[in-house]
Amino acid sequence: MNCREAIALMGEFLEATLTPELVAELEAHLHDCPPCQAYLATYKRTRELAGRAERVPMPEEMRRRLREFLVARLGRN
Repeated sequence: MNCREAIALMGEFLEATLTPELVAELEAHLHDCPPCQAYLATYKRTRELAGRAERVPMPEEMRRRLREFLVARLGRN
């Protein structure tokens, strides 16, 4: 496994949706690859921070304009 392949699997790795074979391959790669170890640590932290981000309600005017835009756009197709 190369770094590009490892990075492509990290989201599924954190969600525990990879096959046992892919987990083993990725873990073997991570064991010997400090840059991918750092990438995984950053990826985990980013997911944690994004998960804690406070949701801000959409202003009613923006909601109305978005709805109008989507209706107009979807109506064309």
